[in-house]
Parts: sequence; structure tokens; C-alpha cells
Amino acid sequence: MPLLRQSVVGFVLAVWAFGPASAQGDEGIVVYTSQHAALTQAWAAAFTEETGIPVTIRKGTDTVMANQIIQEGENSPADVFLTENSPAMVLVERAGLFAPVAASTLERVPEEFRPASGMWTGIAARTTVFAYNTELLDEADLPGSMLDLAGHDWEGRWGAAPAGADFQAIVSALLQLRGSEETADWLAGLKRNALAYRGNFEAMRGANVGEVEGALIYHYYYFGDRDGTGESSDKLALHHFGDEDPGAFVSVSGAGVLASSSHPDAAQAFLAFVTGPGGQAILRDGDSFEYAIASGVEAHPALPPLDGLDYPKVDPSLLNASEVVALMTASGVF
Repeated sequence: MPLLRQSVVGFVLAVWAFGPASAQGDEGIVVYTSQHAALTQAWAAAFTEETGIPVTIRKGTDTVMANQIIQEGENSPADVFLTENSPAMVLVERAGLFAPVAASTLERVPEEFRPASGMWTGIAARTTVFAYNTELLDEADLPGSMLDLAGHDWEGRWGAAPAGADFQAIVSALLQLRGSEETADWLAGLKRNALAYRGNFEAMRGANVGEVEGALIYHYYYFGDRDGTGESSDKLALHHFGDEDPGAFVSVSGAGVLASSSHPDAAQAFLAFVTGPGGQAILRDGDSFEYAIASGVEAHPALPPLDGLDYPKVDPSLLNASEVVALMTASGVF
């Protein structure tokens, strides 16, 4: 079974326990997550307080956790899987390792933010943006489309973090929207034009200090830095491509219940909580700056409303991570 390319070396687990007892054995649920640690902990703590069910969290990247679940198969100790991006959810779904999400939970999430199969659901979202240095670029000189960044006139002028799951999700959307030939051409331009960084934050900082004029990242890195010291974003502004451009892609964070779960009712209850008003309010009021998407809860007030961004409609169940990795490897991006 194909595995996603790992963006980190090794497999690192960070474990936290909530509630009056450990979540090992029959005492509670185990959540494998690649979501922000503070957000997952806040969800788990509130869920335990509300239900009395303790939660153990095991943390890794999208790639690592999806591969771990596939390797463990029916013997996985995980009850729930949470991701930052949906391609990892698709990989686990295609391995046949999810149980259907409860219909009452799915009803809380708009159809565009969950797969038609109902085997997992969206829980949050992030938007693709071009963070640009306002001292180096005028608005009139910004790329009209993400695809323009592959042109020769952008050589050496922008940055990205292509090895990460975040960027691979963006390429997955491009593949779905424009096909493999156009995606391969764009990746060739990326290889030639872009300065590769280790992560989105580093790419953003590179634009801020003038190493590049702009960086293709997810929005929440900028808003998180602005909420803190702002020292890595004080010269930046965000450009939203709009017009249903691939560069306006909205990536869905997912959640699913493992078919092998020893605590399916508790696992389903956790998904119901995360997508419910209480769980989405934690997302809205926290400092992850991801978009709330379920139960009609509005986004953090610092964020531009999603419905004003004119993003392309992408079926999250069709994002082909394996083909993306093959295309990126063939282009020399990895």
C-alpha cells in the first residue's frame, strides 16, 4: 500500500492525558493528531469535562500519523484521527480503516467541507495566501494567479515549503482542478523559481526579511504572528487570489473514527463535540487562527470571512496525495 513521503525523519509521539484516568485500555479514547497541539488539547480537555471520558493524544505530522495508522491496521490503538489537511484522511479512507461518521455529526458540516462518502468529516479550514513584502512589491505587481508564479519573471522572487503536508495539499488541489500535465508544468516552475524553506513560518519570515518578495503559505501563520510579537510579519500583507483560482484553495482539516476502535461510541461522541457549537467555539476563540466551519459558528473576528474569498470548490475526498508525491518527486522538488 503506497505511503506518503515523510516530511520529517523518524516518528515522534507526544502524549498528553486528560481526565481522572489514563485513556489507555478501557478508560477512554486515544486520538492520533497532526492538528495544532494547543487546539487538540483544548478540545480534549473540554470534551473530558463535559463527558467524563478521558483522552490520550498522540501527536505527529499528517504524513507520519496516516502512515502509522496504515501500518498498524486493525491493531491500531487509535480511536480517532485528526489532521491538518485532508489528503492524509483520504489515504486512511482508501485503506478501508475508517468507520462511517454519525449522520447527526455530518449534518453539522457543510457538504463542501466533507467527503460524500461520510467516512470522515471536516472540522476546520485554512486558506492559501501569498504573503508579500510591501517594501518590495506593490499591489499592482502581485501575481493574478498562483500559476503565474511558475513564469520566468518570478524566478528567485518567491518562497514556499514544498516538503510539508500543507504545501502538498495545495498541489493536490491544483491536480484536481487542472490535471496532471498542468500540475507538472507548475511544479517545474516551482523548482526553478522558488526558494525552498523548511516550513511555512520560515517561508513567511523569509519574505518579511527580504530574502524573497513573497511566500505561498496558509493564512494562519500570518495571523498567529500578528497576534504575537509580529516581528516575522510586520512588513507583510496578504494577497488572496480569488476568482476560484487554485491559489485560493481552502484546505480542510479532517476527523474520523477508526473502524478498529475499541470505544466507537466515545469516539463518535468526540467528533460530535468537535463539530458542535462548543468545539467550534474553542476553534473560533483560540489562537490557532483556523476557520470554524461547522454548526454555523463564525470564524475568529480577525479573519476575513470565508464566503468573501471566492475560493475554488474542491472535493476533499478526491485529493490524490500519492500522485502528488509522485509528481513532486519527478519534478525534483523533493
